Amino acid sequence: MSGSASENLDVAILLPCYNESATIGAVVRGFREVLPHARIYVYDNNSTDGTALNAMLAGATVMRERRQGKGHVVRRMFCDIEADVYIMADGDGTYAPADAEELIRTLVTERTDMVVGTRRGVHADAGRNGHAFGNRLFNRLYRFLFGSDFTDILSGYRVFSRRFVKSFPAVSAGFEIETEMSVHASRLKLPVAELELDYGRRPEGSHSKLSTFKDGAKILWMFAMLMKETRPFAFFGLISGMIMAASLVFMTPVLYEFFTTGLVSRMPTWILATALMMMSLLAFTAGLILDSLARSRAEQLRIHYLTLPALAHAKSAKDAARGKGKSVRTADAA
Repeated sequence: MSGSASENLDVAILLPCYNESATIGAVVRGFREVLPHARIYVYDNNSTDGTALNAMLAGATVMRERRQGKGHVVRRMFCDIEADVYIMADGDGTYAPADAEELIRTLVTERTDMVVGTRRGVHADAGRNGHAFGNRLFNRLYRFLFGSDFTDILSGYRVFSRRFVKSFPAVSAGFEIETEMSVHASRLKLPVAELELDYGRRPEGSHSKLSTFKDGAKILWMFAMLMKETRPFAFFGLISGMIMAASLVFMTPVLYEFFTTGLVSRMPTWILATALMMMSLLAFTAGLILDSLARSRAEQLRIHYLTLPALAHAKSAKDAARGKGKSVRTADAA
């Protein structure tokens, strides 16, 4: 896609920020240089260091989200902004604005709904060994639970179509929002792509907001919740299997004694084993019922997604509306 072709798209650049005064000005200017016709929005999440002022001086439209957490900011951004193409990046300077046009080109030419800029060398630059280990763990866990659509689910550099943004029911509050985006795409089987990009280092004076254990625990919890919501049969089937295994451990010696002697001397153990078996069957039944409901909800989300205009259709409708308005003004003038 040439530079002139990118000018025909209504592009919105979305930058969620919290205390990024040292870098946000350069990030905004970088995107302005690469995509001069794009609208740049900086969503300030209660910063205390002048982030909003620096973003405004660099030429961005600054808006504020009072609820703390990246998930809250992303939900607000997707709700507020109307565009054909959305670019989301971090305000810390680790993602190169120069790569934005290549991400848009991939979105348009491959007709995808989301392009993820995977981070080349992220494990070497994760800052702490815990971050690098967490990246590998979460990516492998995602592929095991939800499929192999993505190799870097925690990347914050993404480009979306309008269809994706307006059909994404964001419920996360914090940094686990990227995981939810990936599961949403896998759940609805949306066309997605990945583009490997260089991952920069934070400049002097800029500090990561990630907490290795706190945010890692939140992401693991989000994995569990998303599996419960999107794959309830597998989720409750696993619980059912564990409870059944515990039941059999307690039940086996009691049954052995009964079949060899005809007596049941450990009645409390037998009652516990029977109760655990009933709980296992209940969990299995719940999984079957909830699996049907999850499929129905996925179908409804898919239908809603299909009712939204695709990129080309959205642009055609916008051009038609502009042409109609021009015709009306011409007729009025006549």
